[in-house]
Amino acid sequence: MLRSQVQTDLDDQKTSADRNALGQFATPEALAMDLVISAREILGERPARFMDPAFGTGAFYSALLRAVPSDQITSARGYEVDPHYGRPASELWSAQGLALALQDFTTAAPPEEPAGLVDLLICNPPYVRHHHLDRSTKSRLGALVEGQLGLHVSGLAGLYVYFLLLCHRWLAPDALSVWLVPSEFMDVGYGAVLKRYLLHHVDLLRVHRFDPNEVQFGDALVSSAVIWFRNRPPSAGSRPEFTSGGTVPRPRLRRLVSREDLSTELKWTRFPVADRAFQGSHVRLDALFTIKRGLATGANKFFILEPRSAAELGIPSRFLRPILPSPRHVPDNIIRGGDLGYPQIDRVLCLVDCRLPMCELEEQAPAVAEYMRFGEAQGVSHRYLTSRRDPWYSQEEREPAPFLCTYMGRSGESDTPFRIMLNLSSAVATNVYLMMYPKGPLKRLLTREPDASHRAWEALQRTVAEHWSSSGRVYGGGLHKVEPSELGRLPATSILVAMPELRRTFGPQLSLL
Repeated sequence: MLRSQVQTDLDDQKTSADRNALGQFATPEALAMDLVISAREILGERPARFMDPAFGTGAFYSALLRAVPSDQITSARGYEVDPHYGRPASELWSAQGLALALQDFTTAAPPEEPAGLVDLLICNPPYVRHHHLDRSTKSRLGALVEGQLGLHVSGLAGLYVYFLLLCHRWLAPDALSVWLVPSEFMDVGYGAVLKRYLLHHVDLLRVHRFDPNEVQFGDALVSSAVIWFRNRPPSAGSRPEFTSGGTVPRPRLRRLVSREDLSTELKWTRFPVADRAFQGSHVRLDALFTIKRGLATGANKFFILEPRSAAELGIPSRFLRPILPSPRHVPDNIIRGGDLGYPQIDRVLCLVDCRLPMCELEEQAPAVAEYMRFGEAQGVSHRYLTSRRDPWYSQEEREPAPFLCTYMGRSGESDTPFRIMLNLSSAVATNVYLMMYPKGPLKRLLTREPDASHRAWEALQRTVAEHWSSSGRVYGGGLHKVEPSELGRLPATSILVAMPELRRTFGPQLSLL
């Protein structure tokens, strides 16, 4: 039976939830062949000892046998932790000289003799997110990495990070390593350890990032990247190639990037589009704004009501605040205020916000007390966020933000997946928005000249339109998310150009203006 059919049959015997928990997403045949061919082009025709530490049913080994003459494969080794895939794979390849261990690779001891090292390692490691790894597993894997490489791995790292780093001691000198991994490592904080390894422990050759709208795995919404490196010290003046879009052999964009730029750039997804990394001396948005996620109520259906429903429940207006609905219900990027500060939009909502203890609430607003007792009966008071508040029905103290950025969006829907809104109403926002509060010189300017907020808003829109690809992170299907700190790192150049009154505050930092 063909390996692809074996893979399909075995996948059908498991639920998607089971495979997701173990990070089991099989490599498509065409992609496996592309990676094998790319490896052969780098290594040439010299004999090689091959290993795949997350073997599955052997997508890479199958491609290797088809693309490389058998006499060039001097040995082949694999590890597979799940017998469901490992036993059929062992039977499938038993006559092909494969040594397949049904074992968790991270528990295997690296070879003690040079003859046991490998010249070619190709792997699609398990994509197990950190919350599926228990504390003892993280501690064990982290200690192994620190002991072998002196690198500290964040507790937020997925299993694939440990896999890649733990393979280092299996590589022969000058060995080629090819990894198919989630591209998120290029942007997120826990990915810093991988970038440090790639820049200082090995010779990084190339990074290819697939178009997020072209998901490589039909059963996983994850944006993927491929990393090529050789086990040797980085070459002086080396410039790894960054490619994106299209396929591995035919990318849409490509650029050589200096290791100096890579070492100073927090988000490698800026390449190959960016000419150079952002420099730390630039004025950033977080110099002009305090940026926070919107309100997390802990129970939106209970705390967020239509004003008519709140009136029917007898909730007085002093316990209600205007709050914005989801961005899809906010058609314009300028949100104008109406009666009582409510936004002038079709879907008007209010937030129940009360800080009185229940004994006072029963005296002053019996209808509100009754609604809170209803919430207790429904278990709202025992939810994660509400159970940590006193009283449980109180909300975060948050003023309306004059500027808002949507927390997520999809590329292709407009010039940018993120919307920048000018909020002229008294509405606060939920955590599907980022709330942007002017501070320092910008706050003082807007206090003196409220009309200047339009200039600031237009400049913010230009900033995000120009730099959104270097902000946030991207998931399969083209879904982008941006956190407050990520938005804050964008350059504030457009605002300073539009508002020359601010320039003297930052003096020498304005060399680009």
